[in-house]
Amino acid sequence: MTARIGVITFPGTLDDVDAARAVRLAGGEAVDLWHGDADLKDVDAVVVPGGFSYGDYLRCGAIARFAPVMGAVVEAAGKGMPVLGICNGFQVLCEAGLLPGALTRNEGLHFICRDQWLSVEAADTAWTSRYEPGAQILVPLKSGEGRYQAPQSVLDELEGEGRVVFRYAGDNLNGSQRSIAGIASENKRVVGLMPHPEHATEALTGPSDDGLGLFLSVLDALVAS
Repeated sequence: MTARIGVITFPGTLDDVDAARAVRLAGGEAVDLWHGDADLKDVDAVVVPGGFSYGDYLRCGAIARFAPVMGAVVEAAGKGMPVLGICNGFQVLCEAGLLPGALTRNEGLHFICRDQWLSVEAADTAWTSRYEPGAQILVPLKSGEGRYQAPQSVLDELEGEGRVVFRYAGDNLNGSQRSIAGIASENKRVVGLMPHPEHATEALTGPSDDGLGLFLSVLDALVAS
């Protein structure tokens, strides 16, 4: 059967359509999930896409983490469901406690919009098995609050457990600690990253098709589980 991948829409979400398209390009079935509905509709995995959920009031992701759908996501993630948070989705996952640390204002306080090279640091997560460790991929980065920060003890834990999934290659314009662009949960089923792989699924419309590997990887993980 075709894997069903839920894509959440919050008020202010921008990239749900592209995330759903990436799921379909990879061969999965994209399922629309609404922020106010706690029913995950029997999906096999969830994507929390980018944008400005609830207008980024209070703090990016701070309100979205209380949405009924996120209660269901947290519960499902606790049972091993793969979850991917992209940009604002990464912020939401950190606010919800599914990933450690926080995303803060970029160094220099400027919004960054550019194609960004990333180094794949961990290829053993539910979302990165299609990549070789150390591979470099080119995907768009567009955020004003993408600076990843965490206590040194948490950073050391992430490094020691191989949970730094992506690192900025070359320029680290947002000032993220240790050039971290994406991390994983302890079981490596939940991944968050600031750049946008859903915008790099076809060479014709993106800087590359390098981002498609995340969506192919989760389909592999679901078949194997």
